Amino acid sequence: MMEAPQEDVATVGVSAAIEGQELKASEEAIAFMSSIEPQKCVFADSLVTVSEGGRDLGKFSVQVEFGRRVQQPCLLLHAQSHGAIDDSPCGTTVTAYLTSDLEVLEEDFHEYVKVNGHSLDKRCHMVQRDGQMVIDKVTTVGEEVTKESVSHPMSVLRGLVTEGSTLLLMRLMALRKKVPENMTFVSLDQRLRIIHTTFSELGLKQLEVGGETLEAFGVERIVHSVEDSPTAWHCYFLDDGHLASRVQVGSPVAMRLLELPSKIEKGFEKIPFVWEEDMQMRSEFLDRKEELKAGHASYLRQHPEIRALMSDFLQFLLLRKPDDVFQFAREYFLPFASRRPPEADPKAELL
Repeated sequence: MMEAPQEDVATVGVSAAIEGQELKASEEAIAFMSSIEPQKCVFADSLVTVSEGGRDLGKFSVQVEFGRRVQQPCLLLHAQSHGAIDDSPCGTTVTAYLTSDLEVLEEDFHEYVKVNGHSLDKRCHMVQRDGQMVIDKVTTVGEEVTKESVSHPMSVLRGLVTEGSTLLLMRLMALRKKVPENMTFVSLDQRLRIIHTTFSELGLKQLEVGGETLEAFGVERIVHSVEDSPTAWHCYFLDDGHLASRVQVGSPVAMRLLELPSKIEKGFEKIPFVWEEDMQMRSEFLDRKEELKAGHASYLRQHPEIRALMSDFLQFLLLRKPDDVFQFAREYFLPFASRRPPEADPKAELL
């Protein structure tokens, strides 16, 4: 019998102070978020992940649409990246519900890597609740599970950017073709501590897309760290806001747009919908699943004779080991039919 996974549960309450310093977003960053026009960024992106040598490693896609969360109008973003690096499957999925000024109402982040039979799985869920941003993170390495729970007052998370909202934020900067000065936001690191994320302008660059040479506007994103060196991403966007290139500085892997969006749309490329990654549908499924389990358990408690009946049948079946199980079951349960009180034919009731 397999042993149950070992579970280490750590629940911590984290304030906005790191090493005695309270990190805040700049006033310019907060002002930029309040001036956003979300209707301009509701479209999809689809890129290919490639190695330095041009080898196809996977796909990256972003879908944005207007939606509702608990009857509140919002933007629904779903981004996913799946592929294999050095023949090791890996991927990331983000589903986020955002207000019109990119405030995070709820977000689910999932990342996985499988290397030589070993697996690493990270899930992080954050949701606004009673004036707090409640964050739950589960990290699974092999069979070892670590859980963390953190909450931050929304008052200290003004100007928060996440993996989901960052994708839209840079898209909007590119549409304006200008990144204002002092774009300093707050975000959360791997240990769920508050850190700074900054954005700056890279200028224009010529990129080849679908056999054409086009001008693209660049945005640099730098995620700062309490202990390690900052991590930077360079993203380039076309005039219409579509993402054309995305790369982490120093990484041999890049995401590139191979065909112009207009040509992709004419081909009616359909991105498969994975309902398990949709927070609302997954929540409804789990609620219904628990409802059914509770109903079944209640019925079995009210009728203990069911367990006794099935236990007797299975024991008798295994003793006899008949070749025709269906005929054996028919003969076994036939005497019970004579004990049933006469009932109206259910088909007749429908006539």
